[in-house]
Amino acid sequence: MSQSSTKNKVPYHEQIANKLIEQLKQGTAPWQLPWKSGEPRMPHNPVSGTKYKGSNAIWLAMQGREDPRRMTFKQANSLDAKVMKGQHGTIVQYWKLFDKVDKTDNNGKKILSADGKPLKQTVKLERPRVFSAVVCNAAQIEGLPELEIKTEPDWQRHQRAEKILNNVGVAIHHDQFDNAYYSPSTDSIHLPAKAQFETADRYLATIFHETAHSTGHSSRLARDMTGRFGDESYAKEELRAEIASLMIGDELQIGHDFGQHAAYVDAWIKVLQDDPKEILRTSRDAEKIQQFLMRLEYEKNASKTVTTRDNKKNNVLIKETKHAQHIESEFG
Repeated sequence: MSQSSTKNKVPYHEQIANKLIEQLKQGTAPWQLPWKSGEPRMPHNPVSGTKYKGSNAIWLAMQGREDPRRMTFKQANSLDAKVMKGQHGTIVQYWKLFDKVDKTDNNGKKILSADGKPLKQTVKLERPRVFSAVVCNAAQIEGLPELEIKTEPDWQRHQRAEKILNNVGVAIHHDQFDNAYYSPSTDSIHLPAKAQFETADRYLATIFHETAHSTGHSSRLARDMTGRFGDESYAKEELRAEIASLMIGDELQIGHDFGQHAAYVDAWIKVLQDDPKEILRTSRDAEKIQQFLMRLEYEKNASKTVTTRDNKKNNVLIKETKHAQHIESEFG
C-alpha cells in the first residue's frame, strides 16, 4: 500500500487546501453534497473505534468514498483482511503535544513505584511532533464484513438534538420568512417557522448551523464575530460553522443541508488560496465547536433559558433592503 502524495514535497495542509479549492469550484466539497438523515458518513476507524478528527476527517471525507471505514494496512491484517493489489492509501497526520516521561525528584533521580518501575508523568512538549499514517478505505480492502449502519429512530435522533438546543443558552426566535441567521449582538438565533421546513431534520440541520455560530460568543468559545458580509473574517467564520454543522449533523444523524451558504464559496476559495494553512485552523475550530455542543447533551447550561416564539406578525416576506441588512451584519 502506498500514498502517491508522499512522493512529492507538497505540505499536508497544501494538499488539503488545493484539493478543497478544486472541489469547491466543482460543487463537490463534502458539505456541498446532500447528506441524508440516518446515514452517518464521516470517516471512522472500525478497529480502534475512533472517529477521525479535524483536518484528517475533512481530508478523508474529501476522497469521495461511500464507505466511511478507514484503517491502516496493519489494522486490516488484524481483521484477517488485506488491501487489494494496486490500491493507494491516503495519508493523515497527527500532532503529539504531550508525552509521558519518567518522574524524578529534586536531584534528578527517577522515582520508582512499589513494584520498582519508574513512575511516569505527562509533560507538554516544547516542540510538537508530527506523525503520519496511511489509511485505506474499506472499499479497497478484501475480507471485511459488509458495512452495518445502525440508524436511530426519528424520535431518538430528534430528542438528542433538542437536549443540546435546550442547554446551549441561546434565544431562538421563529420570526423570519426565508432567512436564518445568528445575531452576535443579541446572542439570538432567528429562523422561519418550523412548518416552513420540508422535514424536521432539515429544520434541525439549519438551526445547528446557526447554533455553531453562537459558540463564537464571548461567553462560549470566543471567536472573532465582528466581520461583515464580504469580510475575510466573515468568510472564515462561515466556513467553521459549515464544517462544524456537517460534523454535528453526522453525529446526530440529522443530515446536512448546504442551503443558502452557496454565496460564500468564492470567499472560501480566496481564503484558502491566500493561506492554505487556514484549513487546519478551520478544521480545528470546527472540531471544538462540535465537541462543545455535543457535551451539552449531558451538561445543562443553567445560566440562560432557551425561549422560542413564533411571531406571526413578523412571519411575512422580508423586504429586500431588510434582508440585505441581515446578510451584511449577521452570521447566516
